[in-house]
Amino acid sequence: MSKTTSAGVSRRAFTAASVFTIVPRHVLGGAGYVAPSDKVTLASIGMGRQGMAVTMSLLQQTGLQVVAVCDCNQAGKDYAEYSSNAMLQQARQTLGAGYEKWGEDLASPGEVKLTNIFKTSLGFGGREPAKRVVEAYYAGHKPSGVWKGCAAYADYRELLEKEKDLDAVYVATPDHWHAPIGIAAMKKRKHVLGQKPMAHSIGEARRMAQTAREMKVATSVTVTNPSSEATRLISAWIADGAIGPVREVHNWSSRPYWPQGVARPAEEQPVPAGLDWDMWLGPAAKRPFNKAYLPFVWRGWFDFGCGSFGDMGCYSFAGIFKILNLAPPTVVEASASEPFEETFPKASIVRLQFAARGNMPPVKLNWYDGGIMPARPEGLSDEDAKRYFARGAEGIVYVGDKGVILGGFNGDGPRVLPANPNYQSPPRTRGGRGEGRDIVAEQLIAACKGGPAPAANFEVQAPVTEAFLLGCIAQRMPSEKLVWDAASMKITSSAAANQHVDPPYRAGWA
Repeated sequence: MSKTTSAGVSRRAFTAASVFTIVPRHVLGGAGYVAPSDKVTLASIGMGRQGMAVTMSLLQQTGLQVVAVCDCNQAGKDYAEYSSNAMLQQARQTLGAGYEKWGEDLASPGEVKLTNIFKTSLGFGGREPAKRVVEAYYAGHKPSGVWKGCAAYADYRELLEKEKDLDAVYVATPDHWHAPIGIAAMKKRKHVLGQKPMAHSIGEARRMAQTAREMKVATSVTVTNPSSEATRLISAWIADGAIGPVREVHNWSSRPYWPQGVARPAEEQPVPAGLDWDMWLGPAAKRPFNKAYLPFVWRGWFDFGCGSFGDMGCYSFAGIFKILNLAPPTVVEASASEPFEETFPKASIVRLQFAARGNMPPVKLNWYDGGIMPARPEGLSDEDAKRYFARGAEGIVYVGDKGVILGGFNGDGPRVLPANPNYQSPPRTRGGRGEGRDIVAEQLIAACKGGPAPAANFEVQAPVTEAFLLGCIAQRMPSEKLVWDAASMKITSSAAANQHVDPPYRAGWA
């Protein structure tokens, strides 16, 4: 069975009648077997820490097959990881029994101190190590023990041109590449799983949602909050009046773990062997190479990342927007530590104002990062104080007229304060289903095959992205009041701020 029609539409767009041309899976294998013709073929683009980790998770999805990887870096072992040899350990666990000593040459070279309070292990990344992992995984699941079906590309444009039978892509590049690659893939009628944040600018977010709608492709951002039990439970509590109308939300993150509030380095350093630096820069302004920009540390630079807010706000805001039925904010302003010309501040508070929605009153949403936290709620136990307000802690508080809901950063483990023994909570319905990262991949695979749109699809997440990107603009211009006209996609109060809503790309990369 051909993967594409004469019009180039993905096989997932075939009518139900065409499904009967597929050989029934029970003829080809046992329970749980998925025939190759019924698998979603996917290419991973951007093989840094997140790209590598999620791709290894995708390998274990029975309804999907990774057929290509892409990165402008051939290979490296200087990617930040969350614990010593985390990438190598995950690779060996993914590959399974018999691979306990696999990839000894990929072992971590040691640690690096990124800030005064954050030290990280270094792990492997790049297109060649990614290809090795993919081929080793599939080889281990074939009787022959051999599999050579993963292509490796340095340029996503070549990948999209040559991999004509491809169904989907996973985009895990630095933030400034998310939209250009995602839109190019959608215009080739490829389904897209996009790493958070969805986009680097508000204009990009809107174009991504529009392209997804026009091309009729399945899309999703890698955030689980819209599907989590915590989001469902908090929504039920608020709808049930457990804390009364919600008028404030406080959400705090311990990020950044990377340098922010720094100046551009004056020194030009040699470009590492195997890295296409001009391709890495892509739509961003050209500048000499320096290790101050990558890997991982790019997040703090305006041209490449979205700082702490863009890194973490996309997670929590996806839940907050669903719980409170929010649209983009009307006013945004920030206070921040010492400003720098090209990097986000070390610490900030961002205040976003949202209009009334139906029977929900206007609400103020307050974001804190860099170690700043809100005042502790009344009636907080010593245990909760240590859990949510100690140095490095993260959390969220919904403030209503009759009490508050306190939870982890994404709303996990929520509880009502002050506790009311007479209150009967709505019943739980899924037993926590949807908390894991795999739910995002499962939803996308189902959508590729004609199922419902994923909970975190681009059209749903575009307004969420718009909100925290407005916060990112406010962080760049602290103390300025930004009045947002969503209909015209314009900051009406500041011409200088408005330049950051949809900035142009570098010539030749539009």
